Amino acid sequence: MTDRPEHFPERLALLPDSEAIEFVVEGLLTGRENVPSIKLNQVTEPLAHADRRGELRPVRDLVEDAMAYCRTNGLKVTQADAWLAPRLHAALRLTRREAADPALWNYLALGVAPDYVVWRHLPEPKDGAVVKVAADRFRGPYHKQAFARLWWAAELFRDGPDYAPVVTACGIQDVLNTALRMSVINHRPTAQAIARLIGKGTISGGREVNALAGAVNASAATLMYDVIAPDHPERDPGPLLDWIAEAETARQVSRNALPAGPEEEPAPESSVTQLVDYFADLFADAPVRGRGESEEVEEEA
Repeated sequence: MTDRPEHFPERLALLPDSEAIEFVVEGLLTGRENVPSIKLNQVTEPLAHADRRGELRPVRDLVEDAMAYCRTNGLKVTQADAWLAPRLHAALRLTRREAADPALWNYLALGVAPDYVVWRHLPEPKDGAVVKVAADRFRGPYHKQAFARLWWAAELFRDGPDYAPVVTACGIQDVLNTALRMSVINHRPTAQAIARLIGKGTISGGREVNALAGAVNASAATLMYDVIAPDHPERDPGPLLDWIAEAETARQVSRNALPAGPEEEPAPESSVTQLVDYFADLFADAPVRGRGESEEVEEEA
């Protein structure tokens, strides 16, 4: 099985797509080869900032603890997502502009934790067939790449400083696989309403998430959610910038308690409540494959 890199520099780095593609080879995807870490770090670029957010070791330690969390508790590898997403977000303290650079996620997947990507995303073998990790888990769009998907899930589902809705949302794989890629999820009351419905048990499985996501997306084509359920008109960047600055003196992200995000205002409660009721009605009429039958959960690796 792919092992941790042999060489770790002190700081995270950027690995452009043009360089990353060289390291996404068949042997890595099947978990049979390691990434040549020294060679990889010779073609990286430095981060734009030089503060503590760029230290590599805290991120590597966090990834190792995510794997240990599942192994120690006898959990499926998919359950690492809900544990790691809020903690990765809190450890990196990125702006959205910084998080939009795929070179950072390329480096995390190939230079920091290729063993995690293989552990988390290598499918279970069936009938003796050779299985492999999808290449876009190492180098791919934000909703597929192993670490980008977790960061963006945390960013879009956190409610101000509260990461609890992130844990709820990431507890069902199809939220990441389907809902995360919908543009409407950028509307905070929409994201919070979906998390509330999952938390209440109205939505309890992948098929139901997909049905709700389809209904919400289709309704958004004719109904503007930001009109019937407005968010705050302007988000103050101050709390985020303060939170980033606090990284210089912040303690290690807790492994037991959820961390706290930037002290931004939560989504307006009246708007979230409005959409919870509206989405519940949409879901009641949405076609759900096997509705009424016991659902056998099928989780995508």
